[in-house]
Amino acid sequence: MTLPRARFLTLAGAALLGGPAMAQTGARMNKRKIPSTGELLPVIGCGTWRTFDVGTAKAERAPLAEVLRVLFEAGGSVIDSSPMYGRAEGVVGDLLAEAGTRDKAFIATKVWTSGREQGIAQMERSFKLLRTDRIDLMQIHNLLDWETHLPTLQAWKKEGRIRYIGVTHYTSSAHAALEAVLRRGGFDFVQVDYSIDDRSAGNRLLPFARDNGVAVLTNLPFGGGGLLGRIGRRKLPDWAAEIGCMSWPQILLKFVLANPAVTCAIPGTSNPEHMRDNLQAALGAYPDAALLKRMIAEIGG
Repeated sequence: MTLPRARFLTLAGAALLGGPAMAQTGARMNKRKIPSTGELLPVIGCGTWRTFDVGTAKAERAPLAEVLRVLFEAGGSVIDSSPMYGRAEGVVGDLLAEAGTRDKAFIATKVWTSGREQGIAQMERSFKLLRTDRIDLMQIHNLLDWETHLPTLQAWKKEGRIRYIGVTHYTSSAHAALEAVLRRGGFDFVQVDYSIDDRSAGNRLLPFARDNGVAVLTNLPFGGGGLLGRIGRRKLPDWAAEIGCMSWPQILLKFVLANPAVTCAIPGTSNPEHMRDNLQAALGAYPDAALLKRMIAEIGG
């Protein structure tokens, strides 16, 4: 039967079962190269949309501090935020400062405004909120005024204020536009929606990124329209054991990570137990082509 996440945690230390090709085994999470530098990035990170938009109360922040502790303890690093995520940037900055763990984090955030000066002001505020003098990845969100912001980001990258430059979108209708912008060059990363029930990025955009040296962050890996809620009460399929999965979230994340173009998936959570569960998807085998077809037929529609 399907294991509740809390029950799964008691078994998380058990050896994962072997499976099809594309396996990377080990006690710590798998990593993939950022093509532009060869730097290795852990394949599961943490998104902060909604989940980190909280106040200053200890009761609100303590679970988030634990989420980050669990991420780092497992060897993870990627934390993705944005000025559009309410108070999330400030919360991330406070928690990293309080724990003294800035050096463990790969901080990704975004610029989403029009105009050069407005963009600079927004990004400077992000530096202050995140309490850092260097941001690992600055992304132009939803392609907004990207031609204006790109020269600023290129200059800051040269100065060492940012390490990587990216561009993002969260809707399938924008994939062609993303590809067109990436063809212009100058981007290390693209962040895009990709899941078992939203696979359109896999048709052209992800292969393009793979073939042209662009790292990929995937948002919404659990799909849209309540997919996880719909399937979460089902019995786990027999083939879940083939890829070492003991929960539905792990299955959905392993589907995303089976695409070799994907560098890191960034599911959001404010629950430390869910973070532990998600991180198990970074261990062991990924589905092969035959199993991916079966997964799509049974889950993705």
